[in-house]
Amino acid sequence: MPQFEHQYFDQLPGFYTELQPTPLQGARLLYHSAPLAEELGLESSLFTVENSAYWSGEKLFPGMRPLAQVYSGHQFGQWAGQLGDGRGLLLGEQKLADGSSLDWHLKGAGLTPYSRMGDGRAVLRSVVREFLASEALHYLGVPTTRALSIVTSNEPVYREQAERGAMLVRVAPSHIRFGHFEHFYYRKQPEQVAMLADYCIEHFWPQLRDGADRYLQWFTDVVERTARLMAQWQSVGFAHGVMNTDNMSILGLTIDYGPYGFLDDYKPDFICNHTDSQGRYSFDNQPSVAYWNLHRLAQSLSGLLSTEELQQALAAYEPALMIEYGKMMRAKLGFFTENKQDNSVLTGLLSLMANEGRDYTRTFRLLSEIRRDEERSAMRDEFIDREAFDLWYQSYRQRLLLEQQDDATRQQAMKKSNPRIILRNYLAQQAIEGAEADDINRLQALHQALQDPYSDDSRFDEFAALPPDWGKHLEVSCSS
Repeated sequence: MPQFEHQYFDQLPGFYTELQPTPLQGARLLYHSAPLAEELGLESSLFTVENSAYWSGEKLFPGMRPLAQVYSGHQFGQWAGQLGDGRGLLLGEQKLADGSSLDWHLKGAGLTPYSRMGDGRAVLRSVVREFLASEALHYLGVPTTRALSIVTSNEPVYREQAERGAMLVRVAPSHIRFGHFEHFYYRKQPEQVAMLADYCIEHFWPQLRDGADRYLQWFTDVVERTARLMAQWQSVGFAHGVMNTDNMSILGLTIDYGPYGFLDDYKPDFICNHTDSQGRYSFDNQPSVAYWNLHRLAQSLSGLLSTEELQQALAAYEPALMIEYGKMMRAKLGFFTENKQDNSVLTGLLSLMANEGRDYTRTFRLLSEIRRDEERSAMRDEFIDREAFDLWYQSYRQRLLLEQQDDATRQQAMKKSNPRIILRNYLAQQAIEGAEADDINRLQALHQALQDPYSDDSRFDEFAALPPDWGKHLEVSCSS
């Protein structure tokens, strides 16, 4: 039986409302992540139908003290005022064998004081999407919250139409967001801003605890973590869709999956959220939006740091972003060293892909098969303008000739940076449709494939296929 602490509850009074989950009618466990359960030291017997009550909030593990966190935020660039956990509860922190701890958060747990006009519920569609996306990014090596369990029910929840109510248990080192700091800054409560910063440093940056410049070092690291996360999103072709400040993790984690989408055809201005009419959160805007969000956080920390210190920390963003992005894209291109040609080679390929709408993931995976002794690559048949590809290919081949590694070594390394399998929207939709019919076979098979995204395992061939036309035009909104 897992044991829980409640440090957030004890150390941050006034930062939450204590309340119990509201059970769903006919709730039952549908699926769980066996690999994550093993990492958490949880016995398989906990995931039987008979123990569904633990995953639906009807029963609590020892030490849990559920609470809804209060925070505020900027949504689509506008100050939205008080927000908070409107449909989720922090249940407690599980103490792990290595001394670390992880928040358990129950999503879809019912009404809270922060639900505003919402119903406090989640639907099965959105729960399956978050489960799959967080697992997908984790196995791609991108920092993220993790999804542990999916509960379904017979209780209807109304969005555009009636859907089945559901709950998700997700875990993370912390669920603290930029919006937590904004909330107390705009309420003119600087003591609470300092208290929250000290809490973060004590629990997640303990090496900074006794430093005279601890706030500067801490905020600089937050800036750099956020920059690296953006670089990782861009490199794997992931669009979050709702990068409001209340959806930005202080630890640099991907959090709050809604209308996300992985790129199919490479479109730099790809908008995955059909309610984002202005394209604020388009794929190519993500790095600049994250920087804007960091400025909102900096404003909230202005009582702890001088203007010069805040500017110094923010100045770390672009170098951290470019270093991480450069490292990841060189790995995708098979470059082991840095060269002044690298940027033009990359932008040349991305321009070809954008002009013809080539599949982002497939193109880079095919690139992993190229040999330096090929004067003309078979990959040219992927492009309509073969002459343009041939011209680019010669520049790429010349760049490869500057590397010392043999083709086999390079190809093996590239395959570890260029996934064959990503969570395409149509795959998630197929898993959702199965789950809504109480058939988890598709969900289970997809989850297994996402755990091995770089593999050539033939068992997962169907998940590596290009999407059908209908799969490229699925509309996803904030209700997802």
